[in-house]
Amino acid sequence: MTHALAVWLLLAQVEGVEVASDNAPSQIESVLPVEAQPAPRGLGRWHALARLEASTLMLLPRGGAGGEEGWAQLSPMLVVDGGGAWGLHLGAPVRLRLWGGEAGAGRVRKEDWDSLSDWGQVVRALKLGSEASAVALWVGALEDYSLLSGHLVRRYSNRANPDYHPAGGYLTSTVGPLFVEAFSSDMLGARLVGAQAEVDLAHVLTGPLREPGRYTLGLSAVREWGSAGGQSPQVTLAHVDGTAVVMVRPGFELHVLAGWGGRPDAPAAWGAVVGLGADALTPTLDMKLRLEVRRQRGGFRQGYFGPDYELDRLSAVSRSGTPVTQASFPEGFSAYGEAVVGWDGVRLGEVLQRHLHLSVGAEVFDWGRVDVDGRLAVQLAARSLDVAVSGLARGLGQPGARHLYSAEVRWRFTRRLYALAQGGTRLYPGADGTLSPVAFSSLGMGVDDAR
Repeated sequence: MTHALAVWLLLAQVEGVEVASDNAPSQIESVLPVEAQPAPRGLGRWHALARLEASTLMLLPRGGAGGEEGWAQLSPMLVVDGGGAWGLHLGAPVRLRLWGGEAGAGRVRKEDWDSLSDWGQVVRALKLGSEASAVALWVGALEDYSLLSGHLVRRYSNRANPDYHPAGGYLTSTVGPLFVEAFSSDMLGARLVGAQAEVDLAHVLTGPLREPGRYTLGLSAVREWGSAGGQSPQVTLAHVDGTAVVMVRPGFELHVLAGWGGRPDAPAAWGAVVGLGADALTPTLDMKLRLEVRRQRGGFRQGYFGPDYELDRLSAVSRSGTPVTQASFPEGFSAYGEAVVGWDGVRLGEVLQRHLHLSVGAEVFDWGRVDVDGRLAVQLAARSLDVAVSGLARGLGQPGARHLYSAEVRWRFTRRLYALAQGGTRLYPGADGTLSPVAFSSLGMGVDDAR
């Protein structure tokens, strides 16, 4: 349940892609001013925030495709934090055409609201249950989401496609030695659905322990139904994982892992993985590291549903331009590394109000391909200035490599007023499934009131 609580705190304190899905993939901002941060959960207090952002948004197609478009963007938002048991975060951007676009196009950008799934963007986050709950539910934007071991779903964003704005969700439950997490990438459409169940082996053999989760065995499965956000081929993947904690020190833990997965409908498609991970936690530092060696065959790969899957399922990184389920993926080995670091000069606390947050993942294949994605956010000037950069590079060293970069600056110059600037690149899907590169820029102001 730690993962569920951390994600809620991220969205209650940090705006993500849902603020402006035509903008940066994921950018940090302080939703509640420092003086209005939630009290410790044990005090049972609740907090509310009302906000309105007004900004311009300019889209400039690259490569000579289409023409420039300009939009006025209004982003109302309401956050109610009821403490450890529940929380609600509502609001969606509304884009009003200023110039450009096709002849006869409406005033409101229709791609933002032309399907049932798009209405899911109104719910940015809904949390029911706490870290101590036997059952807990979270609904909203999935940003940098991993399904437990992460060998099927890793660093996934359900809003990487700027014309598709679903609300995903996941449910967690603990019963004795069994922990289960089930998720859906789209609560209003038939898209990714999956689950992972983990058994605490020491609990089964010797009963409850003071330090649970030392030795676990897990089974995960994910199904792509491909019937929302544009049609895409269906696929089912499964994976078995084992983890053993081999070293525990105050503020430090080292574990080893191994796993095997594949496609149930394609016996020749399988992959194996071995690796190790380390977690370090101090009052000012929270660091998670992972290093893995992987083997892939028949088109299967670990992290199949990754950070750019919502684009890959329409057009894979290759010359063919076919969906990832139909594109060839060579057999071979790879090395994968990931680092997630949070640091604060005062203390970390429960709330993600941190001087530095870094999340980066990279995979190097022995046949010449490199995939990298990462985000870096820093707070400066007594936390009144937030600067964030993010990037994604897929298929480096291969034809059709994909590059996406963005940056954001937010400056709070009074208790209730702040300015923002964003810019970068996105890929927009066409009716035929092709992806068109677009550069964007945005300038605006925001006003909020926290209680």
